[in-house]
Amino acid sequence: MDGDRIRETFLAFFETRGHTRVRSASLIAPPESGLLLTGAGMMQFIPYFLGQSEPPYPRAASSQKCFRAVDIENVGHTDRHLTMFEMLGNFSFGDYFKAESCAWGLELVTEGFGVDPSRLWTSVYSDDDDAFAIWQDLGIPASRIVRRGKVDNYWWTHAAGPAGPCSEIFVDRGERFCAEGGPDVDEDR
Repeated sequence: MDGDRIRETFLAFFETRGHTRVRSASLIAPPESGLLLTGAGMMQFIPYFLGQSEPPYPRAASSQKCFRAVDIENVGHTDRHLTMFEMLGNFSFGDYFKAESCAWGLELVTEGFGVDPSRLWTSVYSDDDDAFAIWQDLGIPASRIVRRGKVDNYWWTHAAGPAGPCSEIFVDRGERFCAEGGPDVDEDR
């Protein structure tokens, strides 16, 4: 599946679930972010998350141009670290929370992108029992839900602003890429 189809499948999926499609913001981060470059899809929405301005819609979906230098030493050494990339994101401004987000993420990956659910692993922040239970309720076996710490499953801008635990879905690419064991053994698998 090519990048254009992935992007359109993602954005259309969330549009049908009441999200407003929002254009990518500038790669140059807004001055109030404290950052030089946009490093995440949620940066253009920081004023809404902080309550500094009223969001014009309750839900948004975007494909944001991003630049990351934080993990630049991994570029070229892994299959997933890049300096410049597009980050697909769905956002709720007080409209829905973890249960809907996890369910939609799983639906998008399995039905929208056609990934076999048996190939999936998920990760949650170390003490996020709610997210762990949600993934189990959605059919992910407990043995394929990994609890991870702040480095892996706590999102923040590396500056003052919104932050919190996060959850990820990993697609197991198979034994030819590495040993069995999920993202704790090798995220590139």
